[in-house]
Amino acid sequence: MNIALIGFGKMGQIVKEVAEKRGHTIVSIIDPQVPNATHEEISQEALKQADVCIEFSMPQAAVENIRKVGALRKNHVMATTGWYNELEKAREIVKKNGNGFLYAANFSIGVNLFYRMIENAARLVNNVEAYDVFSYELHHSRKQDSPSGTAKEIGNILVNNLDRKEKLVTEKLDRKIAPDEIHVASIRGGDIPGTHVVGFDSEFDTIELKHTARNRNGFALGAVLAAEWLHGKRGFFTINDFIKETLREG
Repeated sequence: MNIALIGFGKMGQIVKEVAEKRGHTIVSIIDPQVPNATHEEISQEALKQADVCIEFSMPQAAVENIRKVGALRKNHVMATTGWYNELEKAREIVKKNGNGFLYAANFSIGVNLFYRMIENAARLVNNVEAYDVFSYELHHSRKQDSPSGTAKEIGNILVNNLDRKEKLVTEKLDRKIAPDEIHVASIRGGDIPGTHVVGFDSEFDTIELKHTARNRNGFALGAVLAAEWLHGKRGFFTINDFIKETLREG
């Protein structure tokens, strides 16, 4: 495939390495801040040779970039997080333009397996009221959003599978937490690629599920694999569509 990279920070650079190792060609690098980018902005010229775009950019640019890529009828893998309050707008853009679009809070295959483990664990704990639940995450100091998209997704999985929980609390708590709330805490510092913990706690014991990323290569590989899966498709997809087919679920 011919791939255009939108955003060429650390993640974009790793995606380039992974994609080229898998035999793909990077035909353009779009980033207004990077001197070795081939283009400063998304345009017909920048995408004319591309089969698919892979984006690791900034949350505030995501929807406008979805609009620009869609108008040029190019498929688009969106790995930027922090823009999900505008998902319906993105869905409308993709429907209007008829291109292929896939987004995820986290493209790591391991994290997506982790999601399924959390879902199964929550269903079991749902029948045992002695256990309460908590979740926290750690990321590097450059992370733009807090909590991360992955942390929110984990929280949503828990709420959807625990009848006694109704909502997430992601801000600092200066009060007693309500019985129907789940606290999702975030820590930022250093160069941590990403760590997520879910705990089920009772007066007798604690059960913890933990995913720790050793480096960013897993996120990059997942994005490239998703781009391969999206190649030739049309429509609005999530990582679950790709993972379900990969794991042969259903």
